[in-house]
Amino acid sequence: MLASEADARRPMPGKQQEYKMPRLSDGKTTQRWKLGFALALTTSIVWSTLPIALKVACERVDAETVTWLRFVVAAAVLGIWLGMRGTIPVPLRLTRRGWTLVAISLAGLIGNYLSYAFALEYVSPTVNQTVIQLAPMLLLLSGLVFLHERLGRAQLAGLAVLVLGLVLFFNRRLAEFGVAGSHLTAGVALLLLASLVWASYGIAQKLLLRSLGAQQILWVLYVGAAIALLPFAHPAAILHVTSVQAIALIYCCLNTLFGYGAFAAALEHWDVSRVSAVLATAPIFTLSAMWLTEKLWPGLLQPERLNALAIGGAFAVVAGSIVCALGGLRAPRVEAA
Repeated sequence: MLASEADARRPMPGKQQEYKMPRLSDGKTTQRWKLGFALALTTSIVWSTLPIALKVACERVDAETVTWLRFVVAAAVLGIWLGMRGTIPVPLRLTRRGWTLVAISLAGLIGNYLSYAFALEYVSPTVNQTVIQLAPMLLLLSGLVFLHERLGRAQLAGLAVLVLGLVLFFNRRLAEFGVAGSHLTAGVALLLLASLVWASYGIAQKLLLRSLGAQQILWVLYVGAAIALLPFAHPAAILHVTSVQAIALIYCCLNTLFGYGAFAAALEHWDVSRVSAVLATAPIFTLSAMWLTEKLWPGLLQPERLNALAIGGAFAVVAGSIVCALGGLRAPRVEAA
């Protein structure tokens, strides 16, 4: 961990005593399921609109620069907030295991951000958000392996429904997967990579919660990511964006703060499985956001051309993800009054 238990308990001279989050041994949570649900739903809604903003922002600024800017803003704002509370972590006694988890989280977060943004060069926001549902699925499987969360029979049925939903979603474009170099193939491949590295990030952060608060972990990762991406960023490009693209950039930065902040906090209070189930609703919110965008700002984005079977497939993906995440799990404990 970044500081010893004794150091964490000792007040700093002239500073507010450090906030001590509940220690979650062996991957356990506080089981404040109502708060966990609210935080997970917030994450789902916020993340569902991210691909739309990224699509607009990346019309003028490259994905590396947008991603770097998101981390810089998030690190600065969260750092100020933690500084005011006197809870900025100082990496004095980080164990080898702790550094390994930080490295995995950092690589997973950067990889997810970049792959997700690059994929939008090839596929639409709705396709992006539907395929990325494999990420919560992989996070769930990671939770089963590393955190010993139980698997029920219904989850196999949920996985089958999810796969069927993806087939239905791409019902008019399945032939494109057999064409070498097609945009759809490239976009889906990037999204598969984004899902895989995001799951590694999620499970590593879950394990880090045994020693650090969620926001402390995020600040360390944001600072590390901003430094790692600096050589690949082109900050001057930000000066040449339009007003609409500037708004999109600002929203992308705020999305990082609110989305990952809520997600990290949700993992403190709820099981990985249940958080994953709520995150699975994101494609529905993306479909709604795309429809609203087309109505309010015609021509801003290329309209979706989904038939009824594809829309039904998107709902099947959501249903399969939820069933797979929740199938066979016991009901959450009731919160203490």
